[in-house]
Amino acid sequence: MIHMPYLLFLGDAPDQLAAKVAQGIADWRPEAALGQLRLPGCGADLGLPDMSLAEAREAGAKTLVIGVANRGGVISKSWKAVLLEALALGYDLASGLHNLLRDEPDLAAAAKAEGRILHDVRVPPVHYPIANGVRRTGKRCLAVGTDCSLGKMYTALAMDDAMQKRGLKSAFRATGQTGILITGEGVPLDAVVADFMAGAVEWLTPDNDPDHWDHIEGQGSLFHISYSGVTMALIHGGQPDALILAHEPTRTHMRGLPDYQLPSLETLRDTALPLARVANPACAVVGISVNTKALDDDAAAMCLAEIEDRMGLPTIDPVRQGAGRLVDALLAL
Repeated sequence: MIHMPYLLFLGDAPDQLAAKVAQGIADWRPEAALGQLRLPGCGADLGLPDMSLAEAREAGAKTLVIGVANRGGVISKSWKAVLLEALALGYDLASGLHNLLRDEPDLAAAAKAEGRILHDVRVPPVHYPIANGVRRTGKRCLAVGTDCSLGKMYTALAMDDAMQKRGLKSAFRATGQTGILITGEGVPLDAVVADFMAGAVEWLTPDNDPDHWDHIEGQGSLFHISYSGVTMALIHGGQPDALILAHEPTRTHMRGLPDYQLPSLETLRDTALPLARVANPACAVVGISVNTKALDDDAAAMCLAEIEDRMGLPTIDPVRQGAGRLVDALLAL
């Protein structure tokens, strides 16, 4: 168990998106987010109190969570002094990076000496099976995106929240570090050996009641050269009954790939749906989730209306407007 509350470590994150792990926790588990700790030059701000390690510990913080998602998932040398001081002050450490806390000799030695716990949430907790493609009872929804890091997890969380508030049967199924830190369970899919990724998604979304919906946390993008493999595992292992198309309209290129442009929503639909129908021939695209955070109210409304008119599907920003129309689209299947 990862003990709460958390002090969220933003380190030297260059921008808000680089601190998406911390942002997700602050947005979806606010009761666990006591404050933030930023190094000089940090370009992210969660709007939480800036606290030193000592201040947060005095206020009751139990775990320092590395809230940064950098390319390659590495522990920066510039963070080490903070991490070591945290252990000395009695914090546990939690991280979803590929570079494991336990593999850093100085952190491992300090944790042992202080009797503290290192939580590496990106370590698969079980041995997953190879996918078998057997159809499962219950229903599943997956958001697929024109890029990575644009709101697929928020879409799934918002849809699950909307269904829960209506008294419907629903669950959010975490597949990445942020989702696992929010919910306390899930599959760190991009750390699973490739042959077992689709099987891990089958394991995560087992047989359920016929009217129960699993909202599977999306990852990567079919069009992102770096991360397309994890998306394919979700599409085939998840056997979704419904796809939500996710988009961020102000992106000028794929995240981290300046030479690659985003596909259109039409291209995403026409690529993802045939692939989904390999595993579930009844799969349908039911709606569009647009991250309009960078737009003002008028521009956001115009953008959503244009996309809905063009695509002929309910189009909303689930954070700005709530996910009710997407839930209605699921229930209409």
